[in-house]
Amino acid sequence: MVAFSKKGDGGETSLLTGDRVSKASLRPETYGTLDEATSALGLAKALTRNEEIRGMIETIQQDLVVLGAELASEKRGEGVYRIGSQRTVRLEQWIDELQKEVSLPHEFVYPGANSVSAALDLARAIMRRAERRAVSLKEAGFLDNPDVHAYLNRLADFLFVIARYAEKKGQ
Repeated sequence: MVAFSKKGDGGETSLLTGDRVSKASLRPETYGTLDEATSALGLAKALTRNEEIRGMIETIQQDLVVLGAELASEKRGEGVYRIGSQRTVRLEQWIDELQKEVSLPHEFVYPGANSVSAALDLARAIMRRAERRAVSLKEAGFLDNPDVHAYLNRLADFLFVIARYAEKKGQ
């Protein structure tokens, strides 16, 4: 297998539908931002010794592949890939479980207490950007799945909580 096709040399990329779009257009910008967050999560996963954190990160990375595929294939709500509300419910359950272990601070957090929490905070910041990009997609009429917005919002919340968990409970 060759790692390059040269098809993107002119500044375009293919969506999963086969349609060609500018690499600077909203869809690639949004799912590219998800890819950045996934990479930051990979860093946290590589750094952690906590199997619970590792498992949650792996599940989220799988979710983000589905979400990226949805963003790269959906044609106004008719995509094969859908994020679905059950994933948001799972995040809410995880948040509730983690908050039983650690309380949230009532002041601003300065990332960097340890390497795992710092990587998780980086992923959260990137996820907030992905959330803003998804809103732009919605406003442009290219995304009509409300589950995407709920999932991205809750995921950023979850990443904040799990970063605090990583600070308090160890890496």
